[in-house]
Amino acid sequence: MGVKKNFLYSSILTTAGYIFPLITFPYVSRVLGVTNIGICNFVDSIINYFVLFSMLGIQNTGIREIARKRGDRTGLSKAFYSIIGLNLILVIIVATTLVVSIQVVPQFAEHKALMYIGLAKLLFASSMIDWFYRGLENFRYITIRNIVIRCFFVVAVFVFIREKDDYVIYFALAAITEGLNALVNCIHARKYLTFVLKDIHPLKYLKSCLTLGSYSLLTSMYTSFNVVFLGFVTNTTEVGLYATATKLHKIIIGFLLAFTAVMLPRMSNLLAEGKTQEFREKISKSFSVLIYFSFPLIVISSVFASEIIDIISGSGYEKAAIPLTIIMPLVFIIGFEQILVVQILIALKKDRVILVNAIIGAIVGVMVNLLIVKSMGCVGSSLAWLLSEVSVMISAVMVAKRYFPLSSTTKKILVNILYSIPAVIVCLALKHFDPSHLRAMFVASFFVAAYYGCLHLFVIKDKDLLELIPKKITPWRH
Repeated sequence: MGVKKNFLYSSILTTAGYIFPLITFPYVSRVLGVTNIGICNFVDSIINYFVLFSMLGIQNTGIREIARKRGDRTGLSKAFYSIIGLNLILVIIVATTLVVSIQVVPQFAEHKALMYIGLAKLLFASSMIDWFYRGLENFRYITIRNIVIRCFFVVAVFVFIREKDDYVIYFALAAITEGLNALVNCIHARKYLTFVLKDIHPLKYLKSCLTLGSYSLLTSMYTSFNVVFLGFVTNTTEVGLYATATKLHKIIIGFLLAFTAVMLPRMSNLLAEGKTQEFREKISKSFSVLIYFSFPLIVISSVFASEIIDIISGSGYEKAAIPLTIIMPLVFIIGFEQILVVQILIALKKDRVILVNAIIGAIVGVMVNLLIVKSMGCVGSSLAWLLSEVSVMISAVMVAKRYFPLSSTTKKILVNILYSIPAVIVCLALKHFDPSHLRAMFVASFFVAAYYGCLHLFVIKDKDLLELIPKKITPWRH
């Protein structure tokens, strides 16, 4: 299956993961309230930490190894069961640690019911084996499966969530959704695998998993850690505001991560086959796609942050607008960073370099969190995340430019920043002069979409971007 179809399916898959919860979030946030939403996100962020330890690099290592062996059923099966064996060892250790932590950590014991539901989520998440299907580039199957199960989640939320104290049920439904996905995945995987125990070597992948897992854990120090630390030093209301501010951002980033998830196995294959030129061309196109889609999203979301928060969550969440404005540039920053790390450095097996980048981001994230979050709350957490990702991006650029020329990409970025100034001015003017800010936002959205479309087609004329557009749509360029 081609990259375009894979990206389409991956985008739909990502949309199912973020849009469906967004459909329910306006309802849930109003029913449960900002404090209970904060409790759910606080516990979920803790559980996600334990999931990170249980998966310790399994995701990226699995994708890379399955992609390299997908033409050999025996080799594929041996790699799969070796990685699963390592994953099982990690899950047992991490799950045991979580059970003990629930008993001895006061903040965990306070939300014991949710923590034990989270334990089930940890077990389900570790059994998802989505890395296997991504390595096979079988995005069609996991997309269809995910949409069906996400529909169940949406229906269940509107049926069972009725009052403020139903936040435990809400958290349980999310865990059940993970469980259904894992169950279907494991059953379907038998189609591609032959069960083998001979020549299974779980520890063979330990070094790679430790390195890439350390990268994921360190990355979490400026993503998930923000929520955990915010909950410890302030309160669950601040966590609720921060979670609301990041809701839209996660959806947008989801699309960009969908693209890099599609590209990783493809880039690994290209390098394995020695197709260096095609590898470089696809990287260049990835940068162009990122620039084209991220800049208009940042402009609209930053100018109309208050209106977006009001649509998503209603009254009581007004303070989330400032954190949303702060984190919106991360749409571009994280996307750029993901191309550098996932498509270039992971594909080139530069695992140690990736680890160093993550260490830099973690140090910046922890330091900023310690310095400002207690006094600034959710605003401080947003700044900590922004500064951490900027430091990682700069570090990744310094390394990746040795393997891929970035001068033309830098020029594209600077040109787009310059041309974004008129768009920002028009959006601010519409918001200022139109008494209906909601109407102004929709008008501005149409204007920005048309503006950037015409800009890239007729003014900038980015060759990499234009090549992705069918010739019959733009006949004038031939």
